[in-house]
Amino acid sequence: MKNSLALSPLSLAVFGLFASLSAHAVAQTAPALDTIVVSGSRSETKLSETPVSIGAVSRTQWDADKPKSVGEIINRIPGVHWNDLGNEQHSMAIRQPISTNAVYQYLEDGIPIRPLGVFNHNALNETNMNGSGGVEVVKGAASSLYGSNAVGGAVNFLTQRPSRTPTGYVGIRHDNTDGFTRVDSGASSTWGDLGLRFSHYSSQRDTHNWQQYSGGKKDAFTLRGDYKLSDKSWLRASLVHTNLDSDTPGSLFENDFRNNPGKSINTFTWRKDKTTRASLAWEGETTQGGLTTVTLFARNNDHGQLPNYTIKNCGAPTDPSKRCAASSTKPATYLPNGFVVGTINNNHVESLGLDVKHEQKLDWLRARLVTGVYIDRSQNDYVSDNLKVVRDLPTGRYISYTLNSVANPSGVRNYGAGIANDAAFAQLEFSPSEQIRVVAGGRYDRIRYDFKNNLKPGANYGAVNEVRSFAKFSPKLGATYALSPSSSLYSNLSMGFTPPEVSQLYGKTAIPELNSATYDNVEVGWRALLASGIRLDSALYQLSGKDTIVSYTSEIGDSYNKNAGNTRSRGLELSLNQELRQWDWRVGATWAEHTFVTYRVSDKVGAIEDYSGKDMPQAPKHTLTAQVGWKITPASRVALGLVKQGSYWMNNANTVRYAGHTLLNLTASHKLADGWEVWGQVRNLTDKLYSDNASSSYKSGVYTPNTQNTYATGAPRSVMVGLTKSFGQR
Repeated sequence: MKNSLALSPLSLAVFGLFASLSAHAVAQTAPALDTIVVSGSRSETKLSETPVSIGAVSRTQWDADKPKSVGEIINRIPGVHWNDLGNEQHSMAIRQPISTNAVYQYLEDGIPIRPLGVFNHNALNETNMNGSGGVEVVKGAASSLYGSNAVGGAVNFLTQRPSRTPTGYVGIRHDNTDGFTRVDSGASSTWGDLGLRFSHYSSQRDTHNWQQYSGGKKDAFTLRGDYKLSDKSWLRASLVHTNLDSDTPGSLFENDFRNNPGKSINTFTWRKDKTTRASLAWEGETTQGGLTTVTLFARNNDHGQLPNYTIKNCGAPTDPSKRCAASSTKPATYLPNGFVVGTINNNHVESLGLDVKHEQKLDWLRARLVTGVYIDRSQNDYVSDNLKVVRDLPTGRYISYTLNSVANPSGVRNYGAGIANDAAFAQLEFSPSEQIRVVAGGRYDRIRYDFKNNLKPGANYGAVNEVRSFAKFSPKLGATYALSPSSSLYSNLSMGFTPPEVSQLYGKTAIPELNSATYDNVEVGWRALLASGIRLDSALYQLSGKDTIVSYTSEIGDSYNKNAGNTRSRGLELSLNQELRQWDWRVGATWAEHTFVTYRVSDKVGAIEDYSGKDMPQAPKHTLTAQVGWKITPASRVALGLVKQGSYWMNNANTVRYAGHTLLNLTASHKLADGWEVWGQVRNLTDKLYSDNASSSYKSGVYTPNTQNTYATGAPRSVMVGLTKSFGQR
């Protein structure tokens, strides 16, 4: 597949010609494309005039699928893969390999869920599924509108508006195999100029399930109020609170994954996320043809964990910082005279911010100008301590721990970082002809970290106090071309960037000299409404990264962060769907390759690690999601779904491969009288053994799978049943 997806002029020409010919065949018979999205320009815009790849899932689709997690919602979108790590924890892959890297921007009503510099791959567990009216995913670099980290994409959840008439719902679901129970509730109505909506769910995964040490619970609620001040101005207020308390079972070695997939070697590791977000937005017509939105927002997040991935076997207690090896890569009997260490930490964030946006219609060429400023002031406080862990050698399980800060002071941290993010953006849209729509814009971001070490700086307790700043301008240029009322082409050039995270700068003793990583994005796409109402959405893209921040090993036992990697991701995304009277179906497919252009991570003596030219690990060549539904009666529906993930390399050296997997899921629902609905789901219908995350530490020499390969086991076949009661039109 090497070079097969290069965006050469010939490939773009063939792509456009095929689109033009196919669209001409249906131009006079299909209705116009009229889907409205808000994430492509931060304002309501026709999808056909948006020169960027956007996937959207409506609340209607959401309710029909009965998703168990956010991942089951957004994974409907081609090119998007939410990777399940249990109890709503996850990693992500959008035009990037499956990873925990800070290359995505997670938003709610256009406001980042977390502040800059404190990215976490689990951030979507801080959303309330029942409080959202839909979700839109901008794929590719979107920093021109949303700033840093919007490189692989931006995921924007839109809070659900209050209903015009009284509505409500209650529901319960249970999965015995997974030990999972969830209760949903909500109510909404409008009284004159005031509309209110309450949305809530509580879930619990008990300890009696297929996987050891995997219990957890979450409570989430959203309050939203809309108030009409006048015919030309409105107020919108929202409050979102989530509280997640989860065990973290961790991954398994090769033999346990194959023979005992429900095992966990952890008995005390955990994660606790408690988050609160509030916003107050005023929107009004401030000029003729102009609409201004002013949003005040606040965050209060507390993230504590005793992570399984920091538990390490150490060679000797005299110098564990330089002789530790991750437990996922060494067997239980590694170095009998050694001991095991771990960490416990808390990451707290408080924020206040202002987002101002103005949309102005202009009198020439159907033009529109969207401008704005963004101001975010956040305080990130972080504390961590080291642990001494007791491991039971016969079983390999970690069974208890005590604080170990005195015996092992290296790595103890207590610091605060003030984060200031100021940005200004502008985007101009105009139509030089009836068929062409041009979009040009950019955003300037300035980021400032004010770091204060609350311990005595030094070899054991971290870096000295400092102030450090980064700045970047992110441009974008794109255009759409309407082939017909039912078909359009688009293309865009854009840039994204990711500044160093707080933890990358200040997590160790010395502060590395780091620059922002930048990503150049080019894509072309074709959207069309074909014969018989078949909708098509496709995109061909290339995303090139420079100065990727990696952990660089200079000598044995010594590593630091460094801008040392250049990457290239390119692929083809395709979506097809159709809704008939009795049948509906959808297919979403992605073919991609992700390559290290240059990636040298070590110069240590005797083991130079240079992966330039290799495929990136955990990067499937293809993914496929599909579903076909049959409306047996107007009140009954059955749907069979398919999820196929292609094979991928598990290590940088491209010598260990995960074979991929194919899963089948079955959903059935029946609407009864008076708003009742009963439904059921069977996930992993064929009871396939698979992994949600597979990696290997193997580099060279003797290959020992059971000490070098690790897997996060996917759930076996499970059956969930649910019952809901709705009052009015939700």
